[in-house]
Amino acid sequence: MAKHSIKILRILPLLLTIYISSASDPSPLQDLCVANPSKPSGLAINGVPCKDPAKTVARDFKSSLLAKAGNTSNSLGSALTIATASSFPGLNTQGLSFARIDYSKGGIVQPHFHPRASEVLYVMKGTLVAGFMDTQNRLFEETVKEGELFVFPQGMVHFIQNLGDGPAVSLSSLNSQNPGAVLLAKTLFASKPTVPDTVLAKAFKISLHEVHSIQIGLSRP
Repeated sequence: MAKHSIKILRILPLLLTIYISSASDPSPLQDLCVANPSKPSGLAINGVPCKDPAKTVARDFKSSLLAKAGNTSNSLGSALTIATASSFPGLNTQGLSFARIDYSKGGIVQPHFHPRASEVLYVMKGTLVAGFMDTQNRLFEETVKEGELFVFPQGMVHFIQNLGDGPAVSLSSLNSQNPGAVLLAKTLFASKPTVPDTVLAKAFKISLHEVHSIQIGLSRP
């Protein structure tokens, strides 16, 4: 038994290296693969069919999705506008997504994580507080001013808050065309079907009444 354990320990670093190197979007195998999801075909790359390269034009690689400010009149005081391969076809197979976040005074981006991407935050206007927590529950938090960057490592729970005196705007680049986003509050308290109330009450050390109050609150816009 000990010999087998030693062998596993010896190959573990190699297995981890293989896993880490494969845990990202695959590299493109051709020059161009503009997404064409409206016309499915027998050929698909990364799950999205390609537009005929001969019919690909320069405007396929341009987007104005992030040109306009989002509506921040909601309970979070923020608005996310994201460009991915599904909304910006030229991003297909490039391993990239891009997002604009607008904040009203005091607005937040609620705690969440991206299972398939790291994120680089760039503050375009205003002053933000950005932070993430690692698996040891350590908080890494910084004030990020206009023109500065902050990195959220892949898979780490993170948040952003506007603590300035007025509106703020940030841009984010993510290294996956489908980064995914797990919103902790909604994932736990607004899943379908719902997580058992008793599990939530015990995990967060709150009453069943408080669980129901949170669930009702999350059902509101």
